Amino acid sequence: MKVYQTNEIKNISILGSSGSGKTTLAEAMLYEGGVIKRRGNVESGNTVSDYFPVEKEYGYSVFSTVFSVEWQGRKLNFIDCPGSDDFIGGAVSALNVTDTALMVLNAQYGVEVGTINQFRYTEQFHKPVIFVVNQLDNDKADYDGTIAQLRDQWGSKIVPIQYPVSTGASFNAVVDVLKMKMYRWKPEGGVPDVLEIPAEEMDKAMELHKALVEAAAENDDVLMEKFFEEGTLSEDDMRAGIRAGLVTRGMFPVFCVCAGRDMCVRRTLEFLGNVVPCTDKMPRPVTTTGIEVTPESDGSTSLFFFKTTVEPHIGQVSYFKVISGKVKEGDDLVNADRGSKERIAQLFSVAGQTRNAVTEMVAGDIGATVKLKDVRRGNTLNGKGCDYRFDFIKYPDPKYRRAIKPQNEADAEKMMEILMRMREEDPTWVIEQSKELKQTIVSGQGEFHLRTLKWRIENNDKLPIEFFEPKIPYRETITKAARADYRHKKQSGGAGQFGEVHLIIEPYYEGMPAPDTYRFGGQEYKISVRDTQTVELEWGGKLVFVNSIVGGAIDARFLPAILKGIMGRMEQGPLTGSYARDVRIIVYDGKMHPVDSNEISFMLAGRNAFSTAFKEAGPKILEPVYDVEVSVPSDYLGDVMSDLQGRRALIMGMNSEKGYEKLLAKVPLKEMSTYSTSLSSITGGRASFTMKFASYELVPSDVQEKLLKAYEATQSED
Repeated sequence: MKVYQTNEIKNISILGSSGSGKTTLAEAMLYEGGVIKRRGNVESGNTVSDYFPVEKEYGYSVFSTVFSVEWQGRKLNFIDCPGSDDFIGGAVSALNVTDTALMVLNAQYGVEVGTINQFRYTEQFHKPVIFVVNQLDNDKADYDGTIAQLRDQWGSKIVPIQYPVSTGASFNAVVDVLKMKMYRWKPEGGVPDVLEIPAEEMDKAMELHKALVEAAAENDDVLMEKFFEEGTLSEDDMRAGIRAGLVTRGMFPVFCVCAGRDMCVRRTLEFLGNVVPCTDKMPRPVTTTGIEVTPESDGSTSLFFFKTTVEPHIGQVSYFKVISGKVKEGDDLVNADRGSKERIAQLFSVAGQTRNAVTEMVAGDIGATVKLKDVRRGNTLNGKGCDYRFDFIKYPDPKYRRAIKPQNEADAEKMMEILMRMREEDPTWVIEQSKELKQTIVSGQGEFHLRTLKWRIENNDKLPIEFFEPKIPYRETITKAARADYRHKKQSGGAGQFGEVHLIIEPYYEGMPAPDTYRFGGQEYKISVRDTQTVELEWGGKLVFVNSIVGGAIDARFLPAILKGIMGRMEQGPLTGSYARDVRIIVYDGKMHPVDSNEISFMLAGRNAFSTAFKEAGPKILEPVYDVEVSVPSDYLGDVMSDLQGRRALIMGMNSEKGYEKLLAKVPLKEMSTYSTSLSSITGGRASFTMKFASYELVPSDVQEKLLKAYEATQSED
């Protein structure tokens, strides 16, 4: 493969809902580009894109796949992304390193929830979008309905470049209103016959051609003037206008394909080669220090690694984009994130698991290398004198969590090694070893996502594991002030132990005034603050420790021991053993012994005084509550809302968004355990949701009662 220059390279993501035919389209493109001699298919498990065992087992894409096609003197780098929302991480990574999105639609279903979700990411990253209506040979294909749905969503920016003469089993021809020709295929597809547009199609073709000319002219002032003067534009002018419209997202062209029969794939590649902007015409990536980096082959060498996989007999394969400069075999580079040095022993242009060795790659190109010592996804490698660092990929928060453990406890360490390795391959898996819950928690994008993880661990790594519902990280707090004192006294032979602590506890909130006077049991306690210490608790909330000792009742050197004793009890609250938070403690009196008082005595006295007061201070359990946003088709709104209310949700609002309703709610984490599965079941997979931690809130009294009983049962068992 020749070395392509920056202005000859185009980077394109292939997006679309599950079942839209992305992998089949990728296969047809590879075939048309001469990369493969025979097209595989998903059913046979022999496609270039889906080559991992789990993908062959389930028949769907789990990982994004990089491949390239040389077409008319240009290199088209593609990243074929999984369609399921559970594997959205692949699409997010791809969109960050490509310049254009090819959004594939199934002509039977038109615009699906997956289409809308993925389009939102193109919007977020400001990427051009080209729609491709696929599977037009299906009996239920509805091209006109799909165009109507696209326009409902994105209005006049939707501009068809082709339309099918007929759909269903008879599909074999499209009218191209940019070329103003009809393309017709023999049953085997491939190279079409290029014909004049039939008379019966001419009125429709001229109407769409005129709309395309106007849309192209709108994106360039010079072209607009020319259009007003001449009333039309040449084909080259239209291409320039479409390119300008793509870059600014002022228009979204629509193409037709039947990827399974290799119809219109060549024409789509031709358009991508001629019209899609090259990487040097797109916005510049920005370093962590705010520097815009121009993709120039004579600039400083800088590579960004956006994906890693672990493959049998090879080990780690690392995928990168050349952000600046050029990289050659044998180059020594420095890892800007980890400080280590790396040698690029081999460079590859890839097509799935096929790697073709190349000697050099320049700015804008996408490639792979193997056997790097210390490079992780998200790292930047730089040449001499370059200190760029990039960190522009942000992944969505997880939505589904499960506790995980190996069937054999002795395999716990091995399981963690596997999980951390797998997280490198899919960063939307979040692994947490919770000291609080005493569980290993795996969080992902849905049940489907975690089921795939389980399959891979059990089949690839031969390690049986179990999933079960994780514990909830409750918090404990108090709702009123209380007072307690405790004397720790112990005498056994020689030196004894003695410490006495008197304290008051109360709920803490930000900005509350300093303590003054309290009344308990008819007795008044006046507080004189000598010192205040605020502890930011690592599990959230605060502990405020106030020293109000007067007259030297307790020596100042024992106060840290008292605080240590209290902190020990904060880590295991008396109600459910959960972390306690948002408490102010005022130590106002006590006693000590000139010989027997020591740190351990005051630590135990402080701990027990705090525990006694906590139980008298109206203790309450807090639960984590999440902000949940659900995008649901209008006809399922009632069922989804009813289901949420059954989960103790507080509906915060809703708004309509072109055929979809967006529901905003606050929902306790406890109730979200099975939500992704239920939502999919209720809506037939047509809804999606996001969730993000919001706050800790008091649990209802009936729920608290159940939690207390459950905790007491575990304590009695122990």
